[in-house]
Amino acid sequence: MYPGPPPFRPSLLLALLCSTPVLADDLFLDSQPLPEILTATRLKQSPAAVPGSMTVLDSELINASGARDISELLRLVPGMMVGNISGNQAAVNYHGTNASGARRMQVLIDGRSVYRAGLATVDWSDIPVAMEDIERIEVFRGPNTVSYGANALMAVINIITRSPANSHGTRIKVTRGQRGISDWYASQGTGWETGDLRLSLSGQEDDGFDSDRNGADYRDSRRLNRFSLSVSQMLDEQQSIDWQLSAKEGSNQRPYTYRPVFSGITSAGYNSDVIAKDYAGSLRWNLDINPDHSLYIQGSAQHWDRQQNWRACDAEVSFSPELTRLWQLNPNYAELLARHMDSFSGGAPPGTATEQALANQVLTQWKDGAKRTVCGDIDQSARESRYDLELQDTLSLSDGVRLVSGLNYRYDRATSQTYFNGTLDDSTWRAFGQLEWRATEHWLVQGGAMFEDSQLSGSSLTPRVAVNYLINPRHGLRAVYSEAIRSPDMFENNVNWSYRVTKLQPTAFGQPSAEYFVKTRGPGNLDQERMRSRELGYNGFFADIGLNLDVKLFYDEITGMISEPLRNNQYIASNSNTSRFAGSETQLDWRLNPADRLRLTYAYVDAEASNPQDQQLTARHSGSAGWLRDWGQGWSSALFYYGDSALNGYRFERIDSRVAKRIPLGKGSLELAGVLQQRLDDEPTTFVDNNYDSHHVLYFSAELTF
Repeated sequence: MYPGPPPFRPSLLLALLCSTPVLADDLFLDSQPLPEILTATRLKQSPAAVPGSMTVLDSELINASGARDISELLRLVPGMMVGNISGNQAAVNYHGTNASGARRMQVLIDGRSVYRAGLATVDWSDIPVAMEDIERIEVFRGPNTVSYGANALMAVINIITRSPANSHGTRIKVTRGQRGISDWYASQGTGWETGDLRLSLSGQEDDGFDSDRNGADYRDSRRLNRFSLSVSQMLDEQQSIDWQLSAKEGSNQRPYTYRPVFSGITSAGYNSDVIAKDYAGSLRWNLDINPDHSLYIQGSAQHWDRQQNWRACDAEVSFSPELTRLWQLNPNYAELLARHMDSFSGGAPPGTATEQALANQVLTQWKDGAKRTVCGDIDQSARESRYDLELQDTLSLSDGVRLVSGLNYRYDRATSQTYFNGTLDDSTWRAFGQLEWRATEHWLVQGGAMFEDSQLSGSSLTPRVAVNYLINPRHGLRAVYSEAIRSPDMFENNVNWSYRVTKLQPTAFGQPSAEYFVKTRGPGNLDQERMRSRELGYNGFFADIGLNLDVKLFYDEITGMISEPLRNNQYIASNSNTSRFAGSETQLDWRLNPADRLRLTYAYVDAEASNPQDQQLTARHSGSAGWLRDWGQGWSSALFYYGDSALNGYRFERIDSRVAKRIPLGKGSLELAGVLQQRLDDEPTTFVDNNYDSHHVLYFSAELTF
């Protein structure tokens, strides 16, 4: 199914880079306007001038895919590894690493980060933006801390919503289908002499996966509702204000995964579902001083609330003060004792005198009746808040020199009795700058740097330098070297993890509430992860045949890496791990004619990691293929293939097909569409417990606009 790895030949690319006489200056020239990309450097640039690899998913592609989630759309990005922890928890990473969270990517909505610093994750299904409100998604495939700070270690995903000016009128959409799919969307847009507004409401619901490895029902359904208000207002010819408000509430089922530590205890099997609430607001003031100079000031506030309460049962000895002291003294010894209590009836296992003395006290408690089962309530809720203020200045110093620079202040606060034993906060200051120098008609030199200082992680300086040879404005070769960092998040570095169990029945050692003996403390002195990236590439647009092509060769190294496991009973957080990624990526977008569009992507990623868990979410071969067709008279279709050779050991192949009919209705229209997703493999999705009873799913939508 997959071809072998292409040869890695940087010498060929360098030869092309230096062979200026070979290609005429007017080759491929035409009169069509150049497309512009903003996410890469914060400067508006043509794709050929970008210092790195970009993927843009436009509104036509988003609509044709029939995707219900942003994570599913990212399967169209070469090198993006997309899997599932459960039906309502996607796992998305560029080139791989960490299975449980997007720790090494920056994810933005209109420039506002939705990466949760406290628990180091992005809640893909809970992002408070409806698919119908997305204009395009720009993905910078590579490190970009120079422009977006720590956590933009491997990639930047910027979700750009439709402007209110392009959202006038009414839209109503309903989607229904198998696996409990029940989505809805409604928006109203209007405008006045100096401004525009869009209000949208939406909801999403499905049942997730059907069964776990044992064939039992898998609890991972979800339900959510969203609200979004976007307003743009011109103050005068030079000034404007954009502001947004959004909110989301819903519930995500969680499979009950707690397993009692002590033998002979039966798992209670209670629910451990999550109630999720998100709130966000932003205000941006734009000032165009003159055609060569502009600036903006943007402030935003966000709040994430995850309420999770569940009930667990274990032996009364779980709350023994002596066992707690033994765990703090030697966790491995304490766990050995706890898991084999009945095996040490003759006395404590070998250890130090202090360890054996505590162990014998615990064994006495066990024999005296502390082996009985007690059950209680656990509150694993977490609340996080972020306040962000940014100033950016864009200046054309001359015809060939442009500079973007800025300052950013961010305050993060996380509250959880379970994870932090209270509240933890962090303040981060950042200064960034990017200089673009057009040395000649063909040579473009770009350099940038970011200085960041974090209260919890210290300071860092990361540079990037790139040389682009522009054959003409539509075709360019690039050579890029960049360094990037990722600061350890609160969970990794400062976790204070313990469970207080309340409403114990019967009581434990006479108390109705008590702390579980397992306690975890973060090291508090973790250093930043560091990445060095080298890239050679080509980007070109053949306007006469409508073909966009991008090719990338890369070699990336991460040192000082913080890796799994980060579990309560096995928490190993250190900077002792490394990873290396080498390979190539290709994306082709070809408008064959006004009716047909063909899109192909392929990535070959050779990964090595000192920790095997950092390789599990890397597929050596992955890619996609899409064909979009306008049949005329309102009929359209799309056919997509997605595949990867092995993600966490499981192959993934799927074909998605969409057929739609648009019916004119006066000044509006009605679109009826059907989507069929068909799995071609017979394996679980990413993890062994993620199984569907059927290899296909079918859903239909009706969208009315007027």
